[in-house]
Amino acid sequence: MGQFKKNLRPTCLATAIALPAGLAATAEAQAHVKWFCAFDVAGQPRGLEQVLCADFEWLVAVSLVCLMAGCLAEGTPLGTALLNALDRVTSRLRTDTSLLVRATLGFFFVSLWNLGGIILTPELKTSAEWIPWLQLGIATMLIWKRTLPVAALGIVFLFGFATWTYGAFHLADYPVFLGIAAYLALTGLDRSLFGIRPMDVVRVSAAITLMWASVEKWAYPDWTAPLLAAKPEMTFGASPELFMKAAGVIEFTLAFALIWTPLVRRMSAIILAAIFVSAVFEFGKVDAIGHSGIIVVLLAIAADDARVPVRARTAMLAPAYYAAALASFLVLYYVGHAALYGGLPGIPVI
Repeated sequence: MGQFKKNLRPTCLATAIALPAGLAATAEAQAHVKWFCAFDVAGQPRGLEQVLCADFEWLVAVSLVCLMAGCLAEGTPLGTALLNALDRVTSRLRTDTSLLVRATLGFFFVSLWNLGGIILTPELKTSAEWIPWLQLGIATMLIWKRTLPVAALGIVFLFGFATWTYGAFHLADYPVFLGIAAYLALTGLDRSLFGIRPMDVVRVSAAITLMWASVEKWAYPDWTAPLLAAKPEMTFGASPELFMKAAGVIEFTLAFALIWTPLVRRMSAIILAAIFVSAVFEFGKVDAIGHSGIIVVLLAIAADDARVPVRARTAMLAPAYYAAALASFLVLYYVGHAALYGGLPGIPVI
C-alpha cells in the first residue's frame, strides 16, 4: 500500500497541474519558440519512449475527460443555451467575418512589407528584395472581393517559396496559411470546396497546424528551456519536462476540438484565441504580427453558427478519434523527420 501511494504521487501531481499549467504553458509556447529562441529542425527529437510516459498518459486522460464533458453537454438544454448565447454575442462578428479576416490579413502583410526580410513568419528570413513588394501587393488585393483569389495565389506562392528555402518539414508548422488562402479564394469566387464551406476548410487547417505544433513541444522541449528559465514561476512548481508535456497535451486537445462538434469547437476557439492574445502582451509586436492571422481565424470559428445534430454516440466516439489523431500526428512527425533528416533506420522506438 505504501508503495502504491508513493507511485501515485507523481501521477496526482501531473493530474493536479494539467489544466492550469497546460493552459499557461500553452500561452507561453504560443509565442512560437522558433521566433524567440535558438532551434534546430534537423536535430534529433526526443525519443518516443521519453514522450509516452506515465505522466503523459494521465495528462491525456484528464484532457479526454474535459473533452468528453463538453461533448456530453452539447445535446443538453445547457449546451443549447450556451450555443444560443454564443450566437447572440458573436452576431456582429459573424456578419462581418470576411471583412475582419481581410482587414487583419491586410495588417499582417503590410506589417511584413514594413519589416522587410521576412517571408511569412519571423524565423523565415529572406534577402530577396522583391518579397516585401509582393506582400504589399497581396495586401492591396485584399481590398476587393474580386481580387481575393489573386491574394490567395500570392499566399500560396510565398508558402511554396518558403518551403523551397527552408524545407517541407519546417513549413509543416504553417498549413494554416494554405487554409487561409483557400478561404480567400473560395470566398472571392462564392464557391465551396466539394461541398465543404470555406470556413470549414480554414478551421481544419488551423486544427492541423496546432496539433502539429503540440507534437513539436514534446519532441523538442529543450527549445523552450530559455523561456522557462527566465520565468520559472510559470511552471507552478512543476518540472520543465512535465510542464512542456502538459502544454503539448492541452494544445493538442484544444486543436482536436476544433474539428469536433459545434459547441466544443467554438469554446476551444475562444480559449485558444485568448491564449494567443495573452501571449501578445508578453512578447510584443513580433508576436502580434506573426499570430494575427490565426487569431482572426479562431475568432471566426468562435462566431460560426453552423449546427449539426449531436448524438450521445458522437461523445462516445471522441476518445477513439482523439487517439487516432494523436497516433497519426506522432507517426507523421517522427517518421517524416527520420526520413528527411535521419534516415528511416533512425526512427525512435518505444
